[in-house]
Amino acid sequence: MSLNFEKHAQKGNKFLNELAENLGNKTDTAKAERILRALFQALRNHLTIEEIFQLLSQLPIALKGVYIHGWMPTKEKEVSRKKIDFIEEVLKYADGTSIHGISDIEKGTKEVHVVFKTLKQYISKGEFKDIEAVLPRQLKKLLRESLYTKTLTLNLIPEK
Repeated sequence: MSLNFEKHAQKGNKFLNELAENLGNKTDTAKAERILRALFQALRNHLTIEEIFQLLSQLPIALKGVYIHGWMPTKEKEVSRKKIDFIEEVLKYADGTSIHGISDIEKGTKEVHVVFKTLKQYISKGEFKDIEAVLPRQLKKLLRESLYTKTLTLNLIPEK
């Protein structure tokens, strides 16, 4: 079996183009890549190693590279279990800053929803259920909102 790198690149580019279009600007694939990379980086901080590898097994090769770029599996992360903190984490990874206002959080939440919805066509429903099972309650809700609702809510008031 020969490797067809062009085919893998085409799949990766197809995904980025779809994501850029779903984010509202089909020509801004650089932003789509930044948001995707940031979401992957934040998400892997919340998943078990086993779940990470199960997720990776379903991603196209090009997206696997994006997912693992800069990953240090042995490095432990202290992460919050709150939805708003996850969104801020994604924003921090996407733009390199840690100061964000409410409008940034709302925009970041919408972007997270769009990335998960776009990934839905590449990852099985069962795998998303497995991911959901290991996430804290507020992040489970964020994932469910992204995948299963037509109108998305931006409830930023922390749940107890």
